[in-house]
Amino acid sequence: MTHAPDVRSLLREYHLDPHKGLGQNFLVDHGVLHKIVQTAGVQPQDSVLEIGAGLGSLTTVLAESCRHVVAVEIDKKLIPVLHEVLAPYPNVTLVPGDMLELDPATLMPEAGYQVVANIPYYITSAIIRHLLASSSRPQRLALTMQKEVAGRICAEAGEHSLLSLSVQVFGRPHVVLNIPSTAFYPQPKVDSSTLRIDLYDEPLIPEDRLETFFQLAHHGFAQKRKTLRNTLAAGMHISGDEAAHLLQAAGIDPTRRAQTLELPEWRTLVNEALDRYPELTKNSTA
Repeated sequence: MTHAPDVRSLLREYHLDPHKGLGQNFLVDHGVLHKIVQTAGVQPQDSVLEIGAGLGSLTTVLAESCRHVVAVEIDKKLIPVLHEVLAPYPNVTLVPGDMLELDPATLMPEAGYQVVANIPYYITSAIIRHLLASSSRPQRLALTMQKEVAGRICAEAGEHSLLSLSVQVFGRPHVVLNIPSTAFYPQPKVDSSTLRIDLYDEPLIPEDRLETFFQLAHHGFAQKRKTLRNTLAAGMHISGDEAAHLLQAAGIDPTRRAQTLELPEWRTLVNEALDRYPELTKNSTA
C-alpha cells in the first residue's frame, strides 16, 4: 500500500497553514485515500485528471494506481511542496493554475480519461459544469464533496435542482463512499461523500439542444416556488398564456414546478420550444 505524505509534517516543514478561502481540508486518512481510488474505478492503463492536488496525498496513491496523472493545483504556495512530494513519480504532470480557467481538452487530449478530485463546496457546481461542457469530456468522474451536495446531485423526481439535472443529463451519479469529517485536516464541520458519475456515450438531450435546455432550466429554477407557466413566461419574455400553451403542447401541466420534471419531459419541452420560438430561445438570457 502506498504511504501518502504526512500532511501535518509538511505544513510544519514549509510553515504553511490551510487556506480557508480556498476551502482547503486535506485528506489525511490513508485508508480513505485508497478507497477513493478503488471506488473511482481507476485502472493501471488509465489517465487521470486530479483537480486540487493539495499536498499530494491523493496524487501519490493515484500515481501508484494508473498510467498517468495530470494534477492541477491553484495554490501557488503548495507547488514547491508538491514538487518534492511528487519527485519520485515520473508519471505525474503537475499543472499550477485554476481549473476553471484551464481547458480540459488541452490538459487531457486523449479520450476516455478519468477525473478524481476533492473539491470545496463553493466551486462544486462550477467544476462539474466546466468538465461536462468541455469538448473532451471524461469517461468517469469521482468527486469528493459535502455529503449533502452529493445527495442533491442524486435527487429523483420531485426534488430535482438545476445542479442535479445538469449532471444527470450527462451521466448517472451515485455515492460510492461516505467519509467522516475526521478523515480531514483541518476537520470540517460536515461529513463528505465521494460521488461517482459514469457518463453516457451521448447526453440524454442532443448536443445541439443542450444550450436551449440549460436556458429553459435556468428560467424554470429561477423562482422555485412559482409554476413553470410563470417562470418560463418571465425568462422567455412571453405571456403567461403563451407559456401555458407551450407547456401543454409538451404534455406538461403548466401549474407544475421545475423540480418535478424528469429529463424526458425537459427534452420534449426543449424540442417544442425550439419549434415554436427558435430565435427567442437562442437569444433569451439564462
